[in-house]
Amino acid sequence: MKVLIARPMTAEIEVRARRDFDVEIRESNTPLTVSEMTHALQTFDIVVPTLGDRFNADVFAAVAAPQCKLLANFGVGYNHIDVSAARDAGIQVTNTPGAVTDATADIAMTLILMSARRAGEGERLVRAGEWSGWHPTQMLGQHVTGKSVGIVGMGRIGQAIARRCHFGFGMDVCYVARSEKDLDFEATRAPDLTAMAGMVDILVVAVPGAPETYHLINADILQSMKPSAHLINIARGEIVEESALVQALETGGIAGAGLDVYEFEPAVPESLRSLDNVTLLPHLGTATAEVRTNMGHMALDNVDAFSKGLALPNPV
Repeated sequence: MKVLIARPMTAEIEVRARRDFDVEIRESNTPLTVSEMTHALQTFDIVVPTLGDRFNADVFAAVAAPQCKLLANFGVGYNHIDVSAARDAGIQVTNTPGAVTDATADIAMTLILMSARRAGEGERLVRAGEWSGWHPTQMLGQHVTGKSVGIVGMGRIGQAIARRCHFGFGMDVCYVARSEKDLDFEATRAPDLTAMAGMVDILVVAVPGAPETYHLINADILQSMKPSAHLINIARGEIVEESALVQALETGGIAGAGLDVYEFEPAVPESLRSLDNVTLLPHLGTATAEVRTNMGHMALDNVDAFSKGLALPNPV
């Protein structure tokens, strides 16, 4: 079977792919264009897309009888793929859950600490040569240990973040989710998002990107938060209404934010970049060689199973 991998991968994954499959590995790191996506559906049996490759209903509708029968997505999130339209076109979709959990949770903790302790602002101060030396009231941030954290979405990643907050920093954990979770640590399920937003010191977004989570964190939720609270987003950018977040940060509605994803990624507005009370990372959630290699193996495991007519390990 002919396989297209939409981005360059780690050396280990490229070696395996070339060894085991009739593969073409695209050299560009930019998202697939519409013409590239339609060509891929017409030409390849399996495509390994990733974030930014927007296989929407129009793309599938443009190909009457696709040769492609599997989109083996590289990533746990698949909101860039219209799964229903793919199925209607006779194309299965898989993803790479599990491989990203710990790395993404680690980035959440990085952002919690950086935002609360004003680390990004301090680093910029030193680099600019404007640090005048230590004094008792220098850059006073917020102590994280013993504070409260609210997790928006208590799936694999949400639980990994909550576990780090509880066991590592003695934080009180509450969460919102569609159902009560059986956890190995103490946590309280909040009655709703608005109530939880008003109670916690740190609000962490960990739900998948989907139509029902679009702008879930909006002006009303941000207004419910404490002026001393921090918002952390390691999920998908469009879950947070970016313009409302900018206003909340500019007016002191919340104390700070830590972001690894953006509503119009990779575009980040100047109104956000100019603020000192926001930490901005370039979507580093899974950016370690080990994790990206594990993700690649998981995607190729799905490719391998499909090519052999076996059950797919990670269907969505």
